[in-house]
Amino acid sequence: MGSGENKVVLHGMWASPYVKRVELALKIKGIPFEYVEENLRNKSPQLLKYNPVHKKVPVLVHNGKPVCESLVILEYLDEVWSTGPQLLPKEPYQRANFRFWAAYIQQLLESIFKLFNADKEAHEKPLQEVHEKLRNLEDGVKEFYFPEGSPNHISAENLGILDVMLVSVLGPFRAKEEAFSVKILDPGKNPLLFSWIQALIELPLVKEVVPPHDKMVGVLQFLKQSGFKF
Repeated sequence: MGSGENKVVLHGMWASPYVKRVELALKIKGIPFEYVEENLRNKSPQLLKYNPVHKKVPVLVHNGKPVCESLVILEYLDEVWSTGPQLLPKEPYQRANFRFWAAYIQQLLESIFKLFNADKEAHEKPLQEVHEKLRNLEDGVKEFYFPEGSPNHISAENLGILDVMLVSVLGPFRAKEEAFSVKILDPGKNPLLFSWIQALIELPLVKEVVPPHDKMVGVLQFLKQSGFKF
């Protein structure tokens, strides 16, 4: 495609994990894009036009055509920009495996949201659910994603969909721990996941995407105090 046929606009909100995964994927694949910050309390006519069903971010607009839902957008990026870095492997079985665990990391995010929605006294059950999913994730990806047993090979040049998903969910994990007054990720219980996310958030490319700690804590605390529910 020529540059004149390749205009990409991302409508998002700076704290959204769903937006962050699309933003990081665009950067990994080296796709130039325009970013439009949306006020979700006063949604723009463009957002309502491009996503009339859910009226949510992210929305990727490619040459005037909108694509909605973050996981759908990630696969769209791989299919349209098929040269260069790929988020998903080409081999069908590997691709299916990666898609399964990407969806599981999304389920982990939904479990973390239950912590946000619960009162402090009711954290025990949702926290157990989060820790169980973390154990399952660590056991599940250990052999096929980290055959050498550690994430030492991670670099900006070989990031894929699982790295993107993990950054969107656990990149700001310390902000979530502070805002929710819980311990989400324990290096003693989840050494591989802890090393994985630590290696990722040290990459300059990822640092550009992960929200600032204090700003993230502030918005989470504000939302919780105002009665917002995910």
